[in-house]
Amino acid sequence: MATDALMGEQVPVRIAPSILSADFASLGDEVRAMEHAGADWIHLDVMDGHFVPNMTFGPPVIESIRKVTDLYFDAHLMIAPVDPYLETFAAAGCDGITIHAEAGAHLDRSLQRIRDLGKRAGVSLNPATPPEAVKWVLDRVDLILVMSVNPGFGGQTFIPSTLEKIHRLAQMIEDRPIDIEVDGGVNSENSPALVAAGATVLVAGSAAFQNGPAAYRSNVTALRSVD
Repeated sequence: MATDALMGEQVPVRIAPSILSADFASLGDEVRAMEHAGADWIHLDVMDGHFVPNMTFGPPVIESIRKVTDLYFDAHLMIAPVDPYLETFAAAGCDGITIHAEAGAHLDRSLQRIRDLGKRAGVSLNPATPPEAVKWVLDRVDLILVMSVNPGFGGQTFIPSTLEKIHRLAQMIEDRPIDIEVDGGVNSENSPALVAAGATVLVAGSAAFQNGPAAYRSNVTALRSVD
């Protein structure tokens, strides 16, 4: 179980499939299938080929799939500079917008701008970025995304030291209503340890979308089974 940062109550951990692993030829159908499979959020990995060594998709794709589901859209912006694009992603239909601690000169200002746009604000920490990077913005943050791989590519292997970072962040957060999200190499084998360390949202790409739509419900259920 995890603490719901939106409602302040004990709920099962949320599962946020990353569409980076979906079939882009049928993206709308893939999103609908994940919703029917019991996914809680849809995770949107946006890469610019500059901040990270890959490019994915942008606001037009998000706007198009916004029409097929009411699920929470969890945007992870791996772009720099990020500030000029916040309004565009908010308008595309993102419910939460997460930016990297290194993606701009003024993290506090960027987070406040996200909130001013009516969205939940998140900070992402790369594997080498210490938890202390968010120490002075905790009151601006609704979510902290812990990267358990180096950002830029799907299908990487989970970095074990992530567990200690999650634990330290949980201690820093104390009783603040902040979600701890984990992204990278998450699967049904390591999900129990992640939740035990303090994670409340698990992003899964390969583990969620493997074996096609017929398997999505069992994939989501396996990721959520952390007892």
